[in-house]
Amino acid sequence: MIVYGIESCGDCRSCKAAFDQAGVTYEYRSFSKDVRYLKEFLKIRDTNPLFDEVKKNGGVGIPCIVTDDGTVTLDWEQFLPEGFHVQAGPACRLDGKGC
Repeated sequence: MIVYGIESCGDCRSCKAAFDQAGVTYEYRSFSKDVRYLKEFLKIRDTNPLFDEVKKNGGVGIPCIVTDDGTVTLDWEQFLPEGFHVQAGPACRLDGKGC
């Protein structure tokens, strides 16, 4: 599975830390590491209706998960073991409701 995000995003940091602690197998593609990752993400975001509401509300839609079968989701917590506690970081959006 691929996780798109950036280090300055609190939700992305929380996702990455939780996946690492829970032993989830994933590849993290940071926009700050390679602009190609940003372009890949924007292509997904611009063509997938999952992001319509996110964009309407001023969000970016990260962390964004693309599973091995091509499914795109923003619900990264679904990949954590049952009962795993997530400590959320600060959100990126101005209203404090995610990135």
